[in-house]
Amino acid sequence: MHWVCAAAVVALLWLQLMLFGGVGARREPKRPRQPSQRTEPTATTSNREGLLGSPKPPEALGSEFSDAHMTWLNFVRRPDDVASKKRCRGRDQKSRGLSGPPGPPGPPGPPGPPGAAITQEALLREFQEMLKEATERRFLGLLGSLLPEGTGRQLVAEAFHCVLKGPMVVEEKTLVELHGFQAPAAQGAFLRGSGLSLASGRFTAPMTAIFQFSASLHVDHREMQGRMRLRARDTVRVLVCIESLCHRHASLVAISGLESRARVFTLHVEGLLQLQAGQYASVFVDNGSGTSLTIQSGSSFSGLLLGT
Repeated sequence: MHWVCAAAVVALLWLQLMLFGGVGARREPKRPRQPSQRTEPTATTSNREGLLGSPKPPEALGSEFSDAHMTWLNFVRRPDDVASKKRCRGRDQKSRGLSGPPGPPGPPGPPGPPGAAITQEALLREFQEMLKEATERRFLGLLGSLLPEGTGRQLVAEAFHCVLKGPMVVEEKTLVELHGFQAPAAQGAFLRGSGLSLASGRFTAPMTAIFQFSASLHVDHREMQGRMRLRARDTVRVLVCIESLCHRHASLVAISGLESRARVFTLHVEGLLQLQAGQYASVFVDNGSGTSLTIQSGSSFSGLLLGT
């Protein structure tokens, strides 16, 4: 009985040894083949590769591989990617936009050049110019409001005609400014505006403009005829001057000799002058003879504003 059991154990051990030996021979590593040798695949080789469990190609994986691939593509191409990038970008900008406390002030710059020295005379001159401009603007505004609408006519704002109240004597070799005028009461006489001073005989321009002036003087030289013989150099001049500066500013002048004149004659001067706002014009008589002359009453002085 014991012998039978021992024989069975020996038989089992021999079978196991035979099986292990075949598997080991089967898993024996391949020998490197020579370049000149050419091996052809056999059924045994393919079966052996199949037994070793080589990885299957993607086609053989079936629906599992395709589902994973499509899932990855959907993740990459998801629409929320742009919004997430914008959100991140906005966070970056906000983080960059944060500013710290202001720094200390910088050093002061170099001092500038000294300003121009302004004297009291320059300030007074500038103030006078500003006053003239303001007066002109106000006068133009008042003039525009007085003009009739739709008639096409212009209102004469400044115009005058005045005559001497009494005679004035002009001594020899002297230049005299006429004064003491009056507005005639006869119909047709006019006095518009406030620029004329009848007492001084001066017309002051309310604005910078062009004016027309005329003067008609009745000259009497009866005393000269009885005393001495008249000479060619005995003349009389009538002038309309600006600011009483007949030789510095432009002026209207009429000259007449006395030797060929009658006892009483009329000397007339007329023309245009431009006056600045605040300047005045007046009539002068220059007696260049050797005896006195008399300017009779009724001699006239007229003026008219033509335009700016």
